[in-house]
Amino acid sequence: MFFAQYYLDCLSQASYMIADENTGRAVVVDPRRDVSEYLADAEAHGFTVEGVVNTHFHADFLAGHLEMADRTGAWIGYGWRAEAEYPIRKLADGERISLGDVTLQIMETPGHTPESISVVVYESADDTVPYGVLTGDALFVGDVGRPDLLASFGATADELGSMLYDSVQHKLMGLPDQVRVFPAHGAGSACGKNLSTERQSTIGMQRLTNYACRPMSEERFVALVTAGQPSAPGYFAYDAVLNRKEHDLFDVSGAARPLSAREFMERRAAGAVVVDARSPQDFAAGHLRGSVNVPAEGRFAEQVGTVVTPDEEVVVIAPQDRQAEILTRLARIGFDKVGGYLREPEAAFLALADEMVQASRLTVDELRRLLDSGGDSDDTPLVLDVRGAGEREGGFIEDSLHIPLPELARRIDEIPAGRPLVVHCAGGLRSSIAASLLRRKGRTDVSDLLGGYGAWEAELASAAPGSV
Repeated sequence: MFFAQYYLDCLSQASYMIADENTGRAVVVDPRRDVSEYLADAEAHGFTVEGVVNTHFHADFLAGHLEMADRTGAWIGYGWRAEAEYPIRKLADGERISLGDVTLQIMETPGHTPESISVVVYESADDTVPYGVLTGDALFVGDVGRPDLLASFGATADELGSMLYDSVQHKLMGLPDQVRVFPAHGAGSACGKNLSTERQSTIGMQRLTNYACRPMSEERFVALVTAGQPSAPGYFAYDAVLNRKEHDLFDVSGAARPLSAREFMERRAAGAVVVDARSPQDFAAGHLRGSVNVPAEGRFAEQVGTVVTPDEEVVVIAPQDRQAEILTRLARIGFDKVGGYLREPEAAFLALADEMVQASRLTVDELRRLLDSGGDSDDTPLVLDVRGAGEREGGFIEDSLHIPLPELARRIDEIPAGRPLVVHCAGGLRSSIAASLLRRKGRTDVSDLLGGYGAWEAELASAAPGSV
């Protein structure tokens, strides 16, 4: 058996290829949209990709089933509840897919979504204990898929939670302890709240260590898995729908169009959002007025999908030699309305000097002095915390306003006007995104906190009595 996991750190997303090396027949599970890596591996090993299985309609990325089918002629499989605009093979609970001696068996595991399935992998058709199980978003290492994410798609969170309870507690935990667990996501994904950095585990280990896999009542299970879930990026609903639809195939060459400074500014004047993917430091030193800073180092695509809507055209300022990468990462979440990227940004910035501005960034000492001296004055900064709810539980700046970054675009009106704003996150990356979005939306006196809450907390600790 050939078995490979392909992992995207920036989306915390895992996909898989399973093949029988004797017959050369292969299946790809949960592929991303840029499919060249799967195709290269298949060609290198002499495999024919016969099928593409999506464990469910993903919300956090646009899957590559259409691209794989176009390039290989493979069928596209989903659980039997799935309905799509394109031809699909509906896979029944217990159905076996033979690749030769290597065999896949479908296990219906609804709950994260109604159509969710897991794929049980057997190295040999007559094995009594499976090699592993690809759990999609039903079971993660350390967590389970959230049942509240797509509750608006025809089922309530409680209904999905009840389905998930049966899927996890009875079906997946009914597998032998030694069966390997291969999830579709890892730490950082908003599809759950407690995902591990480990990319695989076993049923036995999850039975011992995963809070949701311990024996409990259905009511207790639903209460636990729905509590404290992170805010989902705004593009999730868009992708969940788009994954059901026939849509254009991924073509990075179509989007990778270099724009002169004049062309770039024409696109901006026509309404395109300027996404500047440089570091917060470079952005603060000088950027085009109205740009949104979403650094490439990090969860770039997910964070673009948090502060830009899918119907908005995007033009990109990319770090040197990373234009194709940036556009590919946008395409992975279905953001195909890309007008192009700025050719030779440094030269363009010189030509556009009148449109260049700097971003204010404050140190912890500077913020503390402003807070201590201002009292109740309108000149006293309002501190805006854009971390997640779980992060804030570990400590926060007194009197700060809390709006998680994924909620900021739709909650800007909750931020009092007329006061200076200082935005912070944990370390300084998300605060640069948030501050740039606020400036784009018309807030003029906005700074972000260098080092974020981590720097603030370290300063508090060093100032505490008895500290060295």
